[in-house]
Amino acid sequence: MTERSQVVIVGGGPVGVGLAVDLGQRGVSCVVLERRTALSSIPKGQGLSQRTMELAWTWGVADQLRAARTMPPGHAIGQVTVYGDLMGEFWHAPPGRELVQPFYAQANERLPQYRTEEVLRRRLADLPSVRTRMGWRATSVESGAEGVRVVAEADGVQEVFEADYVVGCDGGHSLVREQADIARTGTDFGELVALVVFRSRELHEALKRFPDRSTYRVMHPDLKGYWMFFGRVDVGEEFFFHAPVPPGTTAGSLDAAELLHRAAGFSFDCTIEHVGFWDLRVQVATAYRAGRALIAGDAAHTHPPYGGFGLNNGLEDAANLGWKLAAVLDGWGGDALLDSYSQERQPVFRDVGEDIIGGWIRDDRAFLERYSPKADRAEFERQWAEVTKGFGRRLRDFEPHYEGSPIVAGPPGAAISAHGSHVFTARPGHHLPPQPLSQGGTVFEALGRGFTLLAWDAGDDAVRAFEQSAAASGVPLTVVRDSYAGGREAYGVRLILVRPDQFVAWTGEDAPADVDALLRTVTGRS
Repeated sequence: MTERSQVVIVGGGPVGVGLAVDLGQRGVSCVVLERRTALSSIPKGQGLSQRTMELAWTWGVADQLRAARTMPPGHAIGQVTVYGDLMGEFWHAPPGRELVQPFYAQANERLPQYRTEEVLRRRLADLPSVRTRMGWRATSVESGAEGVRVVAEADGVQEVFEADYVVGCDGGHSLVREQADIARTGTDFGELVALVVFRSRELHEALKRFPDRSTYRVMHPDLKGYWMFFGRVDVGEEFFFHAPVPPGTTAGSLDAAELLHRAAGFSFDCTIEHVGFWDLRVQVATAYRAGRALIAGDAAHTHPPYGGFGLNNGLEDAANLGWKLAAVLDGWGGDALLDSYSQERQPVFRDVGEDIIGGWIRDDRAFLERYSPKADRAEFERQWAEVTKGFGRRLRDFEPHYEGSPIVAGPPGAAISAHGSHVFTARPGHHLPPQPLSQGGTVFEALGRGFTLLAWDAGDDAVRAFEQSAAASGVPLTVVRDSYAGGREAYGVRLILVRPDQFVAWTGEDAPADVDALLRTVTGRS
């Protein structure tokens, strides 16, 4: 039997389902092949950033995700950093994601990945153009000039799924990536890390020495910059824990309770529910596209679960790719749009893995090697106060942008990067910050599914030029008019062309001399 759709998505984890939701809302027919029939109960991928929650809002699931959290409503999401062990004298609970909250339209959230998957899967049921095949494992992927052919099997039955494109959201050992012959490179830190899921009321009581937080990072000088950290799944009992262990350690040889007690600094009653392991390495694909085969999420990039960057980056992949696939399939986007997916997203993750996470490890290692409360307590305390602010500093610097993208009218010589600055000025290639509208609501809420032209006291001729050019080329365009006041003057410009993924494509005080040429550029048709 052969099924035909526009897109086959191999992998039905949060990134694959997020992409299916994005495509389904745009009317693209797609099928999701997922080998699992049940969700994992391992509480990974918990931190959802403000930007991810913006995407959740556009996908119609923000409220449902907040309702699915396992911690009480309003419980703090941040981090405590402790020196030595959880009972250590030196600790700080510095600000984290709240530092960048004003620049996003949604607050961040925390819930286990399996809850996120449940919410996204329920959303698929509302989208008639999306079909799901749970329990189906892809066994081969062929990509040619005219389309793709994916063979999958379940319970000894084999089917063929044909489509215009295939997207591999099938994890670090991606079949789609391997059969598309896409290489990966990166840094292997040579560390094996244990993941322990456990329950303990006694630990919960001990953590009351700190302000309410969701994660507790232990920096010990013997670990050379690598961490031990505890994370709450709920408030009162369930936790997860990560810590480096000797190479070759197995679930049978690891004394998980002893490891927990060492990191905590005291013995406590606990029930171990799961022990697993992962390798501490950063890997990123050299490209995210090979013809009609594309990859996203862990298939494209993997890194340690430090700072909550993994799942959030994967869902941003889905948002970046979704509108581009839809545009090409609908006929108003050129093939260069699909090339731009790799060009925009790959450098961002390279910076995340090598600079932000790798830099964090290197900075912590340098601190632990140089400072000690036994050698010079006063100097240690001064430097300790600074090093614990590292996550907040990295978040302020983490502002992924596409200034150098070929489909953005950015500044000459600009480069795509995860490094930037959070400001309210509208800048080509950057995420659009929120502002209110004079008639109520926000600019973010008024953005259309296609391109949006924001016109703040702009001339009618300029707006008409965009409307006429978009209509002639079939580019979906929403126009939002308002005054150049009430906070919108912070954008610093009267005309802002916003992409379907809420990133700015172009800005100006008046329409450009050739609007047609601009629209060809931003839709990959130039």
